[in-house]
Amino acid sequence: EIEGLLKVIEAKIDELSKSPVIRTNGFRIRVLGNLSLLPERLKEVIRVCEDRTKGHERRSLNIALGYGGREEIVEAVKRALREKKAATGAELADSITMDDITSHLYTCGIPDPDLIIRTSGEVRLSGFLLWQSAYSEFYFCDVFWPVFRKIDFLRAIRSYQQRGRRFGK
Repeated sequence: EIEGLLKVIEAKIDELSKSPVIRTNGFRIRVLGNLSLLPERLKEVIRVCEDRTKGHERRSLNIALGYGGREEIVEAVKRALREKKAATGAELADSITMDDITSHLYTCGIPDPDLIIRTSGEVRLSGFLLWQSAYSEFYFCDVFWPVFRKIDFLRAIRSYQQRGRRFGK
């Protein structure tokens, strides 16, 4: 079952990388997650896709694969710690900042989302962008993703526009 799903993902990423819509509209495609979990063929398709679109700067399309929010944070902390030079464990712990972690997330260099739309009637994050969504606005709807329509998207935008963002204040 997973093998079939991965083949569909591989085909879609390959198709996106060749799409005139992606090229014409300047989409840069990035795949985020623990890519070491993926088959070699899919990793190669991802590399080619990202290379084909790396010069595109008008829009971004980020695809999460092999992604878990908790894992992302743990891996970011580990990478940040490996870069630090400290004599003691306490000095090392004290030296870690939010910027150290942020700069090692899968989404490094990508702005945090302003709005996260959760489809399917679920009212939870399911581990999605835990760090990055700290000040995001959320919109929950009962519509399942495959049938999510333009009108559903416009409802989410209208809801977002009516909110007063406080960024944790």
